[in-house]
Amino acid sequence: MEILLIAIAAFFTAILTFFSGFGLGTILTPVFMVFFPVDLAIALTGVVHFFNNIFKLLLVGKNADKAVLIRFGVPAVIAAFAGSWVLLNITKLDPLFSYELFGKTFSVEPMKFIVAILLIIFALMDLIPYFQNFQFGKEKLPFGGFLSGFFGGLSGNQGALRAAFLIKAGLSKEAFIGTAVVVSTFVDFTRLSVYATRFVSTDLSDNLTVVVTATLAAITGAYIGNKLLKKVTLKSIQMTVAILLIVLSIALGAGWI
Repeated sequence: MEILLIAIAAFFTAILTFFSGFGLGTILTPVFMVFFPVDLAIALTGVVHFFNNIFKLLLVGKNADKAVLIRFGVPAVIAAFAGSWVLLNITKLDPLFSYELFGKTFSVEPMKFIVAILLIIFALMDLIPYFQNFQFGKEKLPFGGFLSGFFGGLSGNQGALRAAFLIKAGLSKEAFIGTAVVVSTFVDFTRLSVYATRFVSTDLSDNLTVVVTATLAAITGAYIGNKLLKKVTLKSIQMTVAILLIVLSIALGAGWI
């Protein structure tokens, strides 16, 4: 049953994340946590996320905008190293506060709260008419890449920040998706290489079946997403990204993920 539920979640999330540029890791990690310990859940999610990105790279990587890729991707990779190193070498900050809801206790962590505020700001820029014609200048791309890469290495929440900058970079929908996939793949490779010491102590081989099943389900979802690409307008993608940013922000800020 657990394999089936994880596969279904991976399939439908992969379709959606193909357009939005984020979501697979964010949604799959809590699903894995229902059935596995936290460390193992993060490791399993990371493997599925990486191989799904490799498949998407083969599908749409050629559409990436090279200029944006250099200005945004290079800082993202460098920052991912820094964020991953910080994650493995510092003590977690104390939660800002905790609260109870439906019999469960939730803690609001400073880092996630900061990310949530940033995401809400970016999302509102897509929903408020005044900002709909506003685009980040090319000079803002290195900063956006560094920001998304750092938080990707530090917390795993890289895609939403990346999407928030790239969606306003004046790219076509094909270039937006292709660029996001290439950057995501390299950031994943970077942070997984830094996390490798943890993976060594985690017995992934015992859960090979669930990893393979979830990966195949995610790849199938990405394939279908690619087929639907021509039927989706950039405006609908932009609105979807904005809504997902708000939902993710609320979940992060409230301590639910």
